[in-house]
Amino acid sequence: MAEAVQEKIKNYRTAPFDARFPNTNQTRNCFQNYLDFHRCNKALTAKGQDVSPCQWYQRVFKSMCPMSWVSKWDEQLADGSFPGKI
Repeated sequence: MAEAVQEKIKNYRTAPFDARFPNTNQTRNCFQNYLDFHRCNKALTAKGQDVSPCQWYQRVFKSMCPMSWVSKWDEQLADGSFPGKI
């Protein structure tokens, strides 16, 4: 499984279609991938496992989200005022 994930990450070009977000507005998709990245990191770190599968979510949200949003969310995470549930 890890090899398949590594292969997908290596061949990554842009965010693939996600059936959960079929509309043109991809704001929710961006936010969901940001949450999934941090949830994945938190869960795998707690289990003491390799967090490399989480890189997929990071690449997706970095390609979709404006960097100003990401920096704001990172600041909110550091301050403890982030609105999402991680």
